[in-house]
Amino acid sequence: MSVISQDVRSGTKPDRNLALELVRVTESAALAASRWVGRGDKLAADGAAVDAMRLLLDTVPMDGLVVIGEGEKDEAPMLFNGEQIGDGSPPVVDIAVDPLEGTTLTARGFGGALAVIALAERGTMFDPGPCVYMEKMATGPEFADLLTFDRPLGEVIREIGDRKGGGPEDVTLTILDRPRHEETVAEIREVGANIRFITDGDVQAALLAVSEDTGVDLLWGIGGTPEGVLAAAAIKCLGGEIAGRLWPRNDTEREAAIEAGYDLDKTLRSNDLVSGQDVFFAATGVTDGDLLHGVRRLDSGYSTTESLVMRSRSGTVRKIEARHDRAKLREVTGGRYG
Repeated sequence: MSVISQDVRSGTKPDRNLALELVRVTESAALAASRWVGRGDKLAADGAAVDAMRLLLDTVPMDGLVVIGEGEKDEAPMLFNGEQIGDGSPPVVDIAVDPLEGTTLTARGFGGALAVIALAERGTMFDPGPCVYMEKMATGPEFADLLTFDRPLGEVIREIGDRKGGGPEDVTLTILDRPRHEETVAEIREVGANIRFITDGDVQAALLAVSEDTGVDLLWGIGGTPEGVLAAAAIKCLGGEIAGRLWPRNDTEREAAIEAGYDLDKTLRSNDLVSGQDVFFAATGVTDGDLLHGVRRLDSGYSTTESLVMRSRSGTVRKIEARHDRAKLREVTGGRYG
């Protein structure tokens, strides 16, 4: 079913559910990366995911521009910012990609790795420029109005607890386990809230925070700005809210951001990070996580994948399970994956 409410003759806006095209892209990246699970080489895993994702992206009917090419901050393989992708036909769109969110998770065989992509109308995705990190919070629709950096985090936690009909002890946060968070973690523990630490993967963490019945009420932490844009795209489809504030790592980044015109005190909401009204998001599990099953390589010669596919305009959220014939995939992809 297609939801059409735009002038398709202009060719400048999405007019069909491209998420159903994009899920083939994330499936390919997940299948390629899955061959490197537990092998200790995160760059090889990331490179395989990037190569497979690029191969499929060039077949998608769109004129895409990569605005968020995850990997830039750590010199990993990537689909680079400014790269043109798709077959060049309308619609004209911005693309955010993370071919392998959780490279370390994949290399070490841990759960929660994803292949992720988002798409929106051209010119509607936030370009982080020199600021590759941001402080961010995300939560579901019932607490969205409570997100703020103008009050201590402890007050926000108490307000969420009150709204749940309890107290801080009824609130669970998910936080990246990083030394930079130690002071705030101590404050959260003093307030009495619960914490679920993650080692990597704050796109998945944001999805858990905004989704129902996951046991997570709030994401907080200083993580990647590209991941913040990807999370905002998903939140535009799912509901909820993200609040972010750019976090330069040093004076050089701070000066570069100010010179480029970025307001480091501004709170960026989902509509600031992705202002488009027709947003598409797809993610496929690489390793088993709380959100999606990972790739299963079966003795029969098939692999299975589980994906999340969403569109903001229609509000449709799908989970797609697929079975892939590895021998045929190797044949049609020149051995890139299968």
